[in-house]
Amino acid sequence: MKLSVGIFFGGFFAALGVLLFLVAFGTDYWLLATEIGSCSEAPESAGGEKATFHHEGFFWRCWFSGNVGDNNASMWKFWYTNQSPSKNCTHAYLSPFPLLRDEHNSTSYDSAIIYRGFWTVLMLLGVLTVVVASFLIICAAPFASHILYKAGGGIFIIAGVLFSLVVVMYVIWVQAMADLENYTHMRKMDCPDFALYVRYGWSFMLAPIGVFFSLLAGMLFLLVGRAIYLHSD
Repeated sequence: MKLSVGIFFGGFFAALGVLLFLVAFGTDYWLLATEIGSCSEAPESAGGEKATFHHEGFFWRCWFSGNVGDNNASMWKFWYTNQSPSKNCTHAYLSPFPLLRDEHNSTSYDSAIIYRGFWTVLMLLGVLTVVVASFLIICAAPFASHILYKAGGGIFIIAGVLFSLVVVMYVIWVQAMADLENYTHMRKMDCPDFALYVRYGWSFMLAPIGVFFSLLAGMLFLLVGRAIYLHSD
């Protein structure tokens, strides 16, 4: 009975972790940025204060124009139904916010791309690892194999660690590597009333929750594997 409960909750937490990882991986809302100022690309017909909204993820970096409204820190401006129908997108790997491939010197751009390259590799490894772990657990269930349960649990823990590194590296990117302060200073030279508001998006927020469920599922499956091994003796 206890073993069945452990398997059930392990599978439930694992499914949540996998789902959250895949959503965080596949959606482009790790970073949300709002640029406000008279130099914004927003059309003149846009009411209120003009702004350009940026959001990026693993695959794409997109931006669209509009007006700020009452709250310039609101995340709802980035919701699908609130976005402008005319939206520009580029590959996030080659042009992560706030860098553009043709607008920065080669040294800073190359350093940023190398850093993002490591982040990309960790992200892909995390996704691959969690998929492999899920496959092992699915194979373990019909045969009650303690080896597969232990292997799947261990790999779920590895996936959680990898995604933890992904989250930490992205925080370092936003806080240090992206050099948002210098970007803001450069934009203010051409547009004195320029202001930049940056926040983490819901894709980023889902990743740590997925880490928690992945680690929890991994520990449960390790315990399940140990219990099956002890009962088989």
